[in-house]
Amino acid sequence: METYGKILLIAMPFFLALVLLEKWYGWRKGRDTVRHIDMVSSLASGITNTTKDVLGLSIAIISYQWLLRHVAVIHVPAGFCTYLIAFVALDLAGYLTHRIDHEYNFFWNSHIIHHSSEDFNLACALRQNVSIFVRMFTIFLLPAALLGVPAQVIAVVAPLHLFAQFWYHTQHIGKMGFLEKIIVTPSHHRVHHAINKEYLDKNYGQIFIFWDKWFGSFQEELPGVTPIYDITRPVRTWNPIKINFMHLWLLVQDAWRTKNTRDKLRIWLMPTGWRPADMPERYPLYKIEDVYAFEKYETKTTPAFTTWIWIQMVLLLLFVSYLFGNIAAVGNPGIFVYGAFIFLFVYAMTELMDANINAWGWETAKMLYGLSILYYNGGWYGLPDWAGYLLTAYFIASPAITVFFLKKQRSVTSA
Repeated sequence: METYGKILLIAMPFFLALVLLEKWYGWRKGRDTVRHIDMVSSLASGITNTTKDVLGLSIAIISYQWLLRHVAVIHVPAGFCTYLIAFVALDLAGYLTHRIDHEYNFFWNSHIIHHSSEDFNLACALRQNVSIFVRMFTIFLLPAALLGVPAQVIAVVAPLHLFAQFWYHTQHIGKMGFLEKIIVTPSHHRVHHAINKEYLDKNYGQIFIFWDKWFGSFQEELPGVTPIYDITRPVRTWNPIKINFMHLWLLVQDAWRTKNTRDKLRIWLMPTGWRPADMPERYPLYKIEDVYAFEKYETKTTPAFTTWIWIQMVLLLLFVSYLFGNIAAVGNPGIFVYGAFIFLFVYAMTELMDANINAWGWETAKMLYGLSILYYNGGWYGLPDWAGYLLTAYFIASPAITVFFLKKQRSVTSA
């Protein structure tokens, strides 16, 4: 937990710098692919995911250590070949998990957040789930376990494998020659994120593209078919916590409402998007029929509103960085109290981004929660007194500023 927090503390500024660099590069070239509010939503999603992981709020059905003890045929020493085997095994496991996430109703809920942006850029790579608390991924590491790949090798390779999936979420890199035959490139992944009928549910590979070619899920980016990004039933919100659970909530509602008992049971493992026959007419949902003729979700903003949202994001990053850098000092159960504050911060901020009238209530809850932490701890987890005074002023001012911008947003929207 503490080690992972230190790794993220180093990785976060690097990823943020690349996201901002892409924004600047697109602006400079006259092809900006990053909207401010969408970027903040993506960053907020990344923060919730990493906070959840640092807090260890998930369990594996089978641990790799258990798998290693019970199925290993041989045991290989840690060396270059072992790390290579681990990397390939992780990638195959990633491909299989990714494909299952896309093709079955229940598992799509864990992946919908990653595809929820209507843009395609480095920031959207940070949209990762917080809705999965029981992980099945380890089951697919059976090949590595059979070869007796040490658990410490998997522990080293896993974050590297994850971080290596960041760079290809961009529209600014074209096709890459012979590399297109070996690794997942931006061109391949643009196809994966697109909702054009030619591209839907293709290119599940994470590092190596040959899995898709071998297992029949490969699609090349076509010269005359520009990828359109979204999901076929758009989420229409900037709130990543809502997005993480909205598909599951739909499944629960449909399973409860349908009159067909068989459908109540099979809905969970039917192909993604499937609904009982009596549901679309009784409870219709908006679905994109023409991918070339739909409006992207947008919140009408003013420069002052955008500035305030960025101030909130910077403060959120500072709060998260302090947690990741001081896990031992914050202690237990303090880290869970702190983690809940981070989630509440994200929820309140993104509700304001949606111009949701309830945003003032969530911001007030954040204020009360933050002030309670300051009161019961006698400060903010070891920060000097002057920092506590500044935080008190911020917590008190923030709900008032939220109400001000909600009124402004409503006037902008009605204008």
